[in-house]
Amino acid sequence: MDKKELFDAFDGFSQNLIKHLADIEAMKKQVQSLLEENTALRLENDKLRKRMTQLEEREEVKPTKHSTKYIESIYQDGFHICNDYYGQRRENDEECMFCMEVLDRE
Repeated sequence: MDKKELFDAFDGFSQNLIKHLADIEAMKKQVQSLLEENTALRLENDKLRKRMTQLEEREEVKPTKHSTKYIESIYQDGFHICNDYYGQRRENDEECMFCMEVLDRE
């Protein structure tokens, strides 16, 4: 191998090295962008999970014993407690299947 071939080989190697370094820099930028997006999505996901937990807790609110007893006393006094006839007097104190459903809920 003479000097010219050797310098040509070094020059080719150098050009390949520069190209690979440019490719590596591009990949680093892409990875950085993906990491930033991933972090933003994780934060948003955490916020959504907290919000979902809050909404689920609201839905799980069960009537207290006091409110249940109050509703039962209204029914025992002869009034409807169901959505369809709420507040109306039950004729002849007959049982209402809709009211019974409300009372059977826990």
